[in-house]
Amino acid sequence: MEVTPTDVHVESARIQRQIEEHLGMPPGNLLFEFRQLDGQTRLDLVTVNPRHHQSFLFRYETGYDKLDVLRKMLAYVKGFRDTESSYTIQWRARGDKELQTSYFRAHNAYEALDKLYYGRDLNTITVFSVVLNPSS
Repeated sequence: MEVTPTDVHVESARIQRQIEEHLGMPPGNLLFEFRQLDGQTRLDLVTVNPRHHQSFLFRYETGYDKLDVLRKMLAYVKGFRDTESSYTIQWRARGDKELQTSYFRAHNAYEALDKLYYGRDLNTITVFSVVLNPSS
């Protein structure tokens, strides 16, 4: 289906709302960051935790344009619980006293840590444990 330039924004907003709704995320807690990378469009879907105000990578997708990556992301969020393991990471931000617990879906522990450290210096967070959660 060919989408006119005006409709691209409407369709983009519609798919973004579907992603937010499927994940049960309130507005403002999910960021859609688009950029051009090697002739393709990359979408980084970033979550913002309202309790400790830290952001983490939820998932990234690449495709030929904005709608393509949004459609891929929507397909992913509809089925990711079936394809990836759940990890619990305990960590503390530099200067904080409180230990934080965050949960990630990933193929392995390294990918979970990449999501934790997304967009930040490795020295700003100390990781205390990474645990693969039992699957249900």
